[in-house]
Amino acid sequence: MEWTFRAATQLAAALRTGDVTSTELTEEAITRIEREDKTINAICVPDFERARAAAREADAALARGEERPLLGIPVTVKESYDIAGLPTTWGNPLQANYIPDQDALAVARLKAAGAVVLGKTNVPFMLGDVQSYNDIYGTTNNPWDLTRTPGGSSGGSAAALAAGFGALSIGSDIAGSLRTPAHFCGVYAHKPSFGLVPTRGHVPPPGPALPSERDLSVVGPMARTAADLTLLLEVMAGPDPLTQGVAYDLRLPPARHDRLADFRVLVLEEHPLIPTGAAVRAAVHRVADALSAAGARVAYDSALLPDQTDAATLYQQLLLATLASGYPPEAYEFMRTAAEALDPEDRGLNAARLRGAASSYRDWLEANTRRERHRHAWRALFDEFDVVLCPITPTPAFPHEHNPQWGERQLDIDGTDHPYADQLVLAGMATMPGLPATAIPVGRSPEGLPVGVQLIGPMLEDRTPLRLAELLEESIGGFQPPQLG
Repeated sequence: MEWTFRAATQLAAALRTGDVTSTELTEEAITRIEREDKTINAICVPDFERARAAAREADAALARGEERPLLGIPVTVKESYDIAGLPTTWGNPLQANYIPDQDALAVARLKAAGAVVLGKTNVPFMLGDVQSYNDIYGTTNNPWDLTRTPGGSSGGSAAALAAGFGALSIGSDIAGSLRTPAHFCGVYAHKPSFGLVPTRGHVPPPGPALPSERDLSVVGPMARTAADLTLLLEVMAGPDPLTQGVAYDLRLPPARHDRLADFRVLVLEEHPLIPTGAAVRAAVHRVADALSAAGARVAYDSALLPDQTDAATLYQQLLLATLASGYPPEAYEFMRTAAEALDPEDRGLNAARLRGAASSYRDWLEANTRRERHRHAWRALFDEFDVVLCPITPTPAFPHEHNPQWGERQLDIDGTDHPYADQLVLAGMATMPGLPATAIPVGRSPEGLPVGVQLIGPMLEDRTPLRLAELLEESIGGFQPPQLG
């Protein structure tokens, strides 16, 4: 029996009953990687010998009757997480030889839960793209179409899941980096509420693995089923012991509802700053129609929705303030000079990015106060709705685009070009206020590419969009494997 595309929950049950061993699952995964990854290039740092040893240990533990959530299940890990003895480069050639001596906290929790780590998955340079390629490990291709990107920055993880390279993976998200690859590759991902999952050990090399929460950024689970997202989130979440509970703990409230008919869903087809392509719009409608057919309350507008133009510009400002804090001095000075030359009346996205990159602490505090107003508005909205359904990006996976000048890149939306970076505003809807968002596969485009949507939930009510994802998977289906080879 082939186990490649079985859910982690199914594998856990089969391992407990002895229908399969961890060694068998691990060897099946390694064989598949060695056969199929030559063209996909998802696994940039294989760790097969340690995986085999971990599988043997898992089998011994299972024979002793031990029960752990991920005991014996093969998984992969995004390259940006520290794993002791393996390189952590973030795709930066200057850090090609950096090898940490301890695991990131999330990785340590995976191992403690019994997971078998097959290796690390590819990323873009410094995690800074909606694609996954770098000068160390090359380009990762989408398993559905090798000429297209699997997304980024967790593109290697999404491609690995779609191709059957392990049952679970973990990634990170500051600009859709969990959700966009899931959408492009037809898998599931969950961006947790900000602060729910500690990020220690997910840090640009050679930075020390200290407790810190980088603004906007989260780490989270990826899987091929919605239930597996919850399984993995429960392993990853909880306070960092070094912070004595400063991070939120796992005592999340239960999902608001357990039937599709009881959900109140606000559907957003369009963003005021970028159009939604036909394939993605059709996916949004498919989910909305399924909800309506099940008896859910579905609305397409609400006066309670925060101003999304203001939200997008604020998100770009906060995003670049965070990213530019790590820029080399010459790059920072260039952006500061460019920001000073802006027309004071310019309120466009490019202007917001430049102003964010050159922010003072005073500027950041003012922006953060604006963010708190948006959070307050979202709380009011979630008194009336349980989930917001909307696109993740305007299009399915696009062809590889490696022009180093982002300002020259264009995104083709139904035959019309739009600035490449503007697609990030859709991911930013949940990121800026720190809300949880679950990416789910919905179907395929006319070209046969996967298309997904996101389910945005109330702050620290992650179980609500996750449960809706499970119910929708039962209603309209979920992951389907691509044809490889």
